[in-house]
Formats: sequence, C-alpha cells, structure tokens
Amino acid sequence: MDLQDQLKNLFPDHEVSEEDTTPQESTEIWMQDDPLICKYEKRKGKPITIIEGYTGADADFKILAKELKQKLSVGGSFKNDSIIIQGDYRNQIMTILKDKGFKVKRVGG
Repeated sequence: MDLQDQLKNLFPDHEVSEEDTTPQESTEIWMQDDPLICKYEKRKGKPITIIEGYTGADADFKILAKELKQKLSVGGSFKNDSIIIQGDYRNQIMTILKDKGFKVKRVGG
C-alpha cells in the first residue's frame, strides 16, 4: 500500500488536483531610477550592512530582504525602510542586486 492509497483511505472525499503544486516566487519587484545605498556600520562592536533608498512598496522590499538573507545564509531584519544584514556582505549584496537589475551605490569605505 503506497502513500496515495493511504491518503485515499484517510480522506475519501478529497480529489487530487493535477496542478503543479510547487511554490512560485514572485520575481516582479518594482525597479527604480535612483540607486540603492549599501553601507557598512558597526553597532555594539558587530559589523552590519544596511541597504536603503528603495522607493517602491514595502512588501517588495521585504521580499528582497528575505531573498538576500536566504542567499547569504545570514540573519537580518527590515526596519524603518531599510534592510539590515548581519555581517559585512557588501560585495555579495551588490552583485546580487546588480544581477536583479538594481543600481547600487557603495557608501562608507
């Protein structure tokens, strides 16, 4: 008895749909004319990278923050219309954003 048969026994009224159930990422992020600012700071002795200057919707910027954190495998947050990434990842962030089509300006060193 395979998994499909077990599921049919547990849920006899359920109909299996033939749709593709893989999650699709929304890659439609609003592009802007002004460059994003990528700067480096130290807070409480620990390095952080701050990305700010996005003029689109907050929801799009939050999606971008999530993608960056996942690609770099680091922590971070979205506060006050800026993305805060733990660590000095300016070079990697700038290449990721340039590949997505953003203009990026490096500030602070």
